[in-house]
Amino acid sequence: MRRLFALVERYFPFLYHPTPWRAVIAFAVGLPVILGAWGSQLIGGLAPCELCLLQRWPFYVGLPVLAIILLGWKTIPANVRIGLTGFTMLVFTVSIGFGVYHAGVEYGFWMGPAACSGAGDTISFTDLNAINSVEVVPCDKVQWQLFGISLAGFNALASAFITFMLGWSALGQYQRMKGTR
Repeated sequence: MRRLFALVERYFPFLYHPTPWRAVIAFAVGLPVILGAWGSQLIGGLAPCELCLLQRWPFYVGLPVLAIILLGWKTIPANVRIGLTGFTMLVFTVSIGFGVYHAGVEYGFWMGPAACSGAGDTISFTDLNAINSVEVVPCDKVQWQLFGISLAGFNALASAFITFMLGWSALGQYQRMKGTR
């Protein structure tokens, strides 16, 4: 692992400067992910399922906090900035879980929620009256994939990268605050 970080430091030295590059990269990855989700829905015509909508919430929470961190990088006290970075890292860790769970449902590794996986228990006559007005998008069907990876899988991968960059950013901030880097 030290060799990997040595190579990264050699070829990407800006990542080791006391600037917010790692957090900027995390934001630069996260913003297109959520914009792509909205674009695939509004422009591409992919209707999101219940789990797709759930996967968006960590981005709705994490990206604004990350924007605040970046905008206040020099004015926010280091310990508060580190805490906010750690919080944002945890938010995107939850996003990894959502993405892995949804991808597992899509590929049939486990059952998804009954509301969108076709495993409903009961139905009432009231539900039958409104059945034509409701579009149910199945959570267990892959709507789009590339190289065998669904959108949920890409969300999990992007969230893992964002989490890694935020963890690395928090570690670097902490080391600079303590004077060990």
